[in-house]
Amino acid sequence: MIKKVAILANGGDVSGFNAVIRAIVKSAEKHDIECYGFIEGYRGLLKNEYIKLSTSQNSRACGILPKGGSIIGSSTNANVFNYKVEENGEIVYKDLSDKCVQNVKDDGFDCLFILGGDGTQKSARDLSLKGLKVIGVPKTIDNDVACTDITFGYNTAVSVATEALDRLHTTGETHHRIMVLEVMGRYAGWIALESGIAGGADIALIPEIPYDINKAVEKINRRKELGKNFSIVVVAEGAKPKDGEISVAEVRDNGKGVDNTKLGGAGEKVTKELQKLTGMEARCTVLGYTQRGGTPTSFDRVLSTKYGAKAMELAIEGKFNVLTVLKDGKLDCVSLEDVVGENKEIGAVSGNTKESNIRKVTMDDDLIKTARSIGICLGD
Repeated sequence: MIKKVAILANGGDVSGFNAVIRAIVKSAEKHDIECYGFIEGYRGLLKNEYIKLSTSQNSRACGILPKGGSIIGSSTNANVFNYKVEENGEIVYKDLSDKCVQNVKDDGFDCLFILGGDGTQKSARDLSLKGLKVIGVPKTIDNDVACTDITFGYNTAVSVATEALDRLHTTGETHHRIMVLEVMGRYAGWIALESGIAGGADIALIPEIPYDINKAVEKINRRKELGKNFSIVVVAEGAKPKDGEISVAEVRDNGKGVDNTKLGGAGEKVTKELQKLTGMEARCTVLGYTQRGGTPTSFDRVLSTKYGAKAMELAIEGKFNVLTVLKDGKLDCVSLEDVVGENKEIGAVSGNTKESNIRKVTMDDDLIKTARSIGICLGD
């Protein structure tokens, strides 16, 4: 019998975190199950810092459905299998995962709900191998978690990007400029592609299709011939030219098992090249963290609630070490082993490996077909 559970939110914040937390807590309360939340993700799990969660009046989880971010915080670059510590004035990395497992057992938690993306779920799988009963919920604005059709947080990010494109249209048309919008999407171009379609972009450059800048120039020139003296371009931060590399702003040292590359500059690179090759003025807008924050869309509120309720249902049924997913419009679950794929090494968290199972845009996806059908240039 499940009597006491804990929630952990990890990775970059997204709109919908709180909606999932609320759904888990409300479902727990319906079955007289105590619910707690670890503070700041895996870091809180390691430090054993947690709080009681309740939806009663004036309590921590009351009124959080429309609120962005996470009421229990979240951590990035906290790989408990290779955790950064200071010893005798030197920085060393240690596997502290056993302490996390012991904390959960000492606290008496029957199940740990882990909200996060591919790296977070990789650690969830690794902790399950050490004896923890875990249930994952797929979070990321990049929409790249394997085995599910959509992650919570993604729809809100697309909506923000679409509104930005709508606003750039008026400026571009007024001043006869090329307006470039850089959106998030490290290794998967879902945001750029879907917002490009929704926002009427003329060109969409995504990580899955290394671009030829001359193809984009041809598209812009054809529009000029038709009397359209402006163009809208959306660029994923992980987009790269043919025979080129992704644009990296900084390489950090946060140890093995996390992605130490901080991307930046893809949009500005495209902007400068297009201005030089077309002779038109071009401007770049980097949307950045506005895609992550703020009120979730109604779609994300419902999706997050469905995921949270399903996660508690799985716990009550005794189905652990799985990820809640949405497949063909129906809620289900898959083994965390399926989510991890060939990324089997314990503690190697990052999705940026050849063994990783992250969900990328495929060339037979309906979004690709739709974009091509309506004349959006994908740079190839």
